[in-house]
Amino acid sequence: MDHRSAAGGGTAPPPLPTENGTGIGNGIGGFVFNAADEERRRGVRRMKATATGLLVLVALVYALAKWAQDSGAGAWAGYVAAAAEAGMVGALADWFAVTALFRRPLGLPIPHTAIIPTKKDQLGVSLGEFVGENFLSADVVKARLHALGIGGRLGAWLAEPAHADRVTAELAAALRGALTVLRDSDVQAVVGEAITRRAESAEIAPGMGKTLERVVADGGHHRAVDLLCAKAHDWLVTHGESVMDAVQGGAPGWTPRFVDRKIGDRVYKELLRFVTEMRDMPEHPARGAVDRFLTDFAADLQSDTETRAKVERLKSEILARGEVQDVIASAWTAIRSMILSAAEDEQSELRLRVRSSLISLGARLATDGRLQDKVEGWIEGAVVYVVTTYRTEVTSLITDTVAGWDAEHTSRKIEAHIGRDLQFIRINGTVVGALAGLLIYSVSRAFGV
Repeated sequence: MDHRSAAGGGTAPPPLPTENGTGIGNGIGGFVFNAADEERRRGVRRMKATATGLLVLVALVYALAKWAQDSGAGAWAGYVAAAAEAGMVGALADWFAVTALFRRPLGLPIPHTAIIPTKKDQLGVSLGEFVGENFLSADVVKARLHALGIGGRLGAWLAEPAHADRVTAELAAALRGALTVLRDSDVQAVVGEAITRRAESAEIAPGMGKTLERVVADGGHHRAVDLLCAKAHDWLVTHGESVMDAVQGGAPGWTPRFVDRKIGDRVYKELLRFVTEMRDMPEHPARGAVDRFLTDFAADLQSDTETRAKVERLKSEILARGEVQDVIASAWTAIRSMILSAAEDEQSELRLRVRSSLISLGARLATDGRLQDKVEGWIEGAVVYVVTTYRTEVTSLITDTVAGWDAEHTSRKIEAHIGRDLQFIRINGTVVGALAGLLIYSVSRAFGV
């Protein structure tokens, strides 16, 4: 490996550490020198050799031309010597300029040389400021995003069924991943607390009163009354002896047993008759009493302070019961299982609806200019907010990253990428210098200078 300077003279920095003899560094000075970088460095070395060889060539031509001129070879020798002399000057000047970018020419402490190693941090700051001012400004970002026409492109892309399928699959995977990461105990606690807090903060009595009022007005409670009457009748028929025994058991001890039995039988028959009539007669007075009670209760739930307070106390007592809290917390398990099942099944209603919605949104977004403007406005606003809010963090990332690079290896990394083109400057300097020297010498000779 060539360790000479750009002009072929001086001592270059030591070679990079190698892996398996390949000369490829691994993470040196904040960089990773890979095979491509090593190939670039070989290209730079070849171009250095070419430029240096051209300098040696013009120096040899100059020496021969001067010898020929001194030997009386003719006027042509002066022209060649002038061209070669100027070519050497141009080659040396450009060698100095190119070398000064990366190291000190010939190791001499000449001011304003080794610019990249010594000015690395300042270059990082300047680069960060340049990016912040020219790439991360709100106007530049908005203009660029507006020119892209994201709304129409996104709509056309989503309108394709295959793309909608892909987005749906990605959303399902993201949803499954999120549900897998979440701990059930934490979510259950949050859900339970949220439901309980919501239920405790909202007064339910007025809403219950309005609902009950509408139900009574529409006669929706009649089926419930019919069911209760039918069930009460069936129960009395089945448990007649129990009713009569209960009545007899409550009679005074001094009354004869046959009297108690007759009273119990009478009470049972009257109760059965009452329930039967109430079951079979829609216009029974007791049904009207139930209607009036429910109507009054609905009004009290909405306007009576005491009734509303009692309902709230009952609600709090029910919510505080452990079994109710267990039911609320277990709701998350059921919801999670349902969502996971729907996300995994490609033919689930959830995924089919999401896919259909995406295709519909894409078709509308591709043709609706107003919707496109709205979506693009949202995107531009979001991106501009991120850029303007975190621009300092982005530019400081550039600055801090450059500051953390090793100066020597920063130079070698940059030289590997642009050094080959810089060597062409040396070649061009040699050629242009020679032509300029020839032109100056020719003009001087023409004017007899």
